[in-house]
Amino acid sequence: MKPRDENKIDQIYQATLKQVKANGLAGITMQSVAREANIATGTLYIYFKNKEALILSLYHVCVKNSAGVYFKNYDPKAPFKVSFYLIWSNMVQHRISSFTESIFMEQCYHSPFIDEDTRKTLKKMFEPLMNLIKRGKEERLIKDIDTFWLIAFLIGTVNEIAKRTIYFNKKLTTEILNTNFQMCWDGIKA
Repeated sequence: MKPRDENKIDQIYQATLKQVKANGLAGITMQSVAREANIATGTLYIYFKNKEALILSLYHVCVKNSAGVYFKNYDPKAPFKVSFYLIWSNMVQHRISSFTESIFMEQCYHSPFIDEDTRKTLKKMFEPLMNLIKRGKEERLIKDIDTFWLIAFLIGTVNEIAKRTIYFNKKLTTEILNTNFQMCWDGIKA
């Protein structure tokens, strides 16, 4: 059996992202992805048994890559606000620089493709953020409300900043980034 070609897998992933961006998750087919990737549809089925397997595989890759960027240089021993700013700004900048992947992940998250096992994996990848939020509450630095809602607020601000930056073709300067962080911080601080 011929070994899997990692370059071809990346080519398939890029084609899938492009197709999802243009047509949404529901609008893509294995045939459209194969055509975009410039491979035969049969070749695509060698790598992925169906659309769901392709979407889930790509979702896991995107989430893993994003988590790696979000927590880059994160030191759990650093002061809370320093750590929070680092993760928050990494999230904003990554969502902007990898906007197609961000949109793909958001569409997947709200789709039937993502099952309970995938959600558990996602939660595990984001444990550093959950632990940081827990620490912030224990240190009485942020509001003592359910972490679920704090994360929802955090993700909402990150997503909206990225979308507005891209959709309205705005430049996200350090000053604007810091101002938005301060508004987010003011929203969660104790």
